[in-house]
Amino acid sequence: MAEKTLKLNPKYDDYDFPTIPPDPLSGHPGNLTADQEKAVDDLRAALEKEGVTERLDTLTMLRFLRARKFNVDLSKQMFLDCEKWRKEFGGGVDNLVNTFEYTERAKVFEYYPQYYHKTDKDGRPLYIEQLGKVDLNALYKITSQERMLQNLVVEYEKVADPRLPACSRKSGHLLETCCTIMDLKGVGISKASSVYGYVQAASNVSQNYYPERLGKLYIINAPWGFSGIFSVIKRFLDPVTVNKIHVLGSGYEKELTAQVPKENLPKQFGGTCECQGGCELSDMGPWQDPAFTKPPKWLNKKDDAAIQNPESLSGSAGVPEGGAAPAAGADAPAADAAKEAAPAAQ
Repeated sequence: MAEKTLKLNPKYDDYDFPTIPPDPLSGHPGNLTADQEKAVDDLRAALEKEGVTERLDTLTMLRFLRARKFNVDLSKQMFLDCEKWRKEFGGGVDNLVNTFEYTERAKVFEYYPQYYHKTDKDGRPLYIEQLGKVDLNALYKITSQERMLQNLVVEYEKVADPRLPACSRKSGHLLETCCTIMDLKGVGISKASSVYGYVQAASNVSQNYYPERLGKLYIINAPWGFSGIFSVIKRFLDPVTVNKIHVLGSGYEKELTAQVPKENLPKQFGGTCECQGGCELSDMGPWQDPAFTKPPKWLNKKDDAAIQNPESLSGSAGVPEGGAAPAAGADAPAADAAKEAAPAAQ
């Protein structure tokens, strides 16, 4: 069998981690047709003509192309829209990721836990979100939707670098996606409707600006009506996306621990991990290991302006960086499926 390779562009591809996944699907590095390779070159050339000079590396081109079924024109428009948003959001995303401090993180997590924690059996970052604990009234006394969305974006940037590169180095092959656990325990109509606006905004960010980051999605403690609604919704989803989603009730532990090693899974979900200070604030993973992590390439790539934190929103000092992004890396259909089905809890 021929060795799997990826044609690299010397101008833009400066990778210091593996670039081939172990079993690449069609359209992924190591499994590209001649037409798909040409689409990468065509998309990059089209963006250069528009004056784009950043984020034109091959892996990024492929993610945007996969998100639009390798339609170069649609992928180009998606990318240009993303670049426009990056310049405008929060004073500029490159600036935001360097300067944003979510000092209220620990208090926010009391009402809406959402965090990265270690890896699944395939070496991907594990993301956990507990929608059932959401108390929006209490939450907005601590923070604001704007700052929650800014934290969301900062965490997506950290997924791209340093989290996924560190996981790729440790596993010895390319990893581009996350494994998500969405806990619906306690989700009812009132909670689902109250958080709908934020979840919608978060889903839009994921869908439009951070495509192709969902590896697997485990929806646990799903209420009785959820499976029925999802069985209808999934008919309209791409089969590749449907295969990533696992809807489980309260007896989820056996299937979940088949994907996530118990030593990596917080105890409350059937694992054995009990990080000092709480798993939700530890940000433990290969990205914290000097053997696998390197300074992110976005470090100090910023404008002169700094993002200031209002005194009224200050929280506990010394909270570790690395809180999580809602529905992190979820392809939009998956996030929307969970969002639409959540009201069935009652």
